[in-house]
This record gives sequence, C-alpha cells and structure tokens, in this order.
Amino acid sequence: MIEHLSHRFNGHYALQDTSYEVREGEVFALLGPNGAGKTTTIRLLNGLYTPTSGTIRVFGRNPVTEGGQVRKEAGVLTETSALYERLSARENLLFFGRLYGLTESFLLKRTDEILEFFALNERANDRVSTFSKGMKQRLALARAFLSQPRILYLDEPTASLDPESALQVHELIESLSRSGDCTVFLCTHHLPEAERLADRVAILNKGRLLSIGSLDELRQQYAPGVWVEIELLQPAPIEWKDFPGVVKVEMDDRVARVQVTDESVIPDLISGLVHLNAQIVRVNPQRTTLEDIYFKLQAEAREGQK
Repeated sequence: MIEHLSHRFNGHYALQDTSYEVREGEVFALLGPNGAGKTTTIRLLNGLYTPTSGTIRVFGRNPVTEGGQVRKEAGVLTETSALYERLSARENLLFFGRLYGLTESFLLKRTDEILEFFALNERANDRVSTFSKGMKQRLALARAFLSQPRILYLDEPTASLDPESALQVHELIESLSRSGDCTVFLCTHHLPEAERLADRVAILNKGRLLSIGSLDELRQQYAPGVWVEIELLQPAPIEWKDFPGVVKVEMDDRVARVQVTDESVIPDLISGLVHLNAQIVRVNPQRTTLEDIYFKLQAEAREGQK
C-alpha cells in the first residue's frame, strides 16, 4: 500500500504524490519511460530509501523502520543478474540461501526443488560462466524465489534476452502467478510483456501516476468501444450507421473500419451485411492494446507539461 508517496533527489522529484495498492497474489506491472520512478519505487518498498513524504506498508510493515523484516519476505531481481560466475548454479543458490538465514536442511531440499522447477537441474553443477543469458536469468529468478517470498520484485526481467529465453521467463512468471502464493511486482519497458502477464498495470510519467487498472478497465476509460475491420469483395452502398451499435465508420475503397459499442454487436452486424448480399472477404476485430493506451497517456502528459 502506497499513500501520497513522494521521493526527491537533489531537489528533483523521482516520485510525486503517488497512491495505489497492490493486491496480494496478483501480477502488478509498473510502467513508464526511463526516469519515471519505477526502480525508485522498488527501492522504497524494500526500505533502501527513506521517502521524502508519504506512507508505505508492505504486508502491514513499514519498510523504513522494519526493513529487515520486509526484505525477508521479498525476492528481488534487478536488471543485471548479479550472479557469481565462477560458482556453479547450485553453489550460487546455497550461498544466497545462507545469506537469507535459511536452515541447512531446508536449504539443501529447497535448492534441489528450485533447480528442478526452473529447469536447471541438469546444469546444476556447471559454472554460471558457461550459461546462456536466458539460463542466467532463470537462475537469477530462482535465487529471488529461493526463500519462498510473499512478494517478488522483477525489474526488467527479460532485458537483453532473445525471444526464446524471454518466453521461458514469461512462462515461469505465469507459473508463479498461477500458484497464488506469491505477489509479482513487475517493472518493464516491454508493453506486450505487461499486457500478457499483468492482472493490473500502473502507468507513470516523471514520477506521477497517470492511471491504474486492468487492461479492460483502461480500455473502458480511455478507448471505449471496439473497432472491426471489414473487407468486402467490391465496394457496396451500405448505410453502416443504420445498424444497431455502430458508432463510427471509416471507409477506404473496399475496407470499412467500423467502431461498435462492444464485441456483442459484431455477429448481428455481419448477419445484417450478409442479408444485404454484401460479399465479405475478411472480418478482423481490433481491440485496443496496452501499447495504444500507454502512448495516449504519455502524449497527454507531455502536452500537459508544456
């Protein structure tokens, strides 16, 4: 829970009066350009910075005065994997597990479990220096999840990864999410990643919160209705706005872009066109993406700052 949180460096605000709550067990994505305040937020939530003003509570604890207890319940993955490359995967996990203060019997058992869960058991005794970027990122995720944290902070978890490795990381995050035992706090520049993984997103600009909600909630607020592209075999004189639920039509020769109130309108619209003997080649509903909403909000924010 964050209430009226502000943080200032050298007279400049990294965060300005932000308020929101992350729900336990969800994947929550914090989005924004460089300098928006994403990494600062993670450091504040883990008690590494003292806020200039405002209130933070993580599972009811104050990170400023109870930072040790807060960090015991958290796993953190930074943009760099920060692994010891001369040690094996197993040795890395054992080393960090001892720093967490895990008992030796639990740590040995947990290390085996986590290596298998992250598909690293066959390379467990190989030096990390021999790993690919994707394997290193999986090992860094394994380390972050080693202590069975209640919340996992992921800062650009797929940065610099090839598509195959990024897909592996996405599948692992989805596995953690489905378990329901861990809240995932995701910071990313990759908007399709956030759209795929997050239950809700918060969008920042220069430390200010622009909007928060699920993708459906953001669509309803910033891009209501649905666009559907309909390609005809040949141009036809159609009174599009006579159809119930049609809001707007943009024609380009044989292709009509039709805005309707919601997806339930589309079947009746197509049936009506068939009844008029329109020869339909293609129907393509076009839902507003998170990227569309993100850039709309960022553009409005920049315009408001002029």
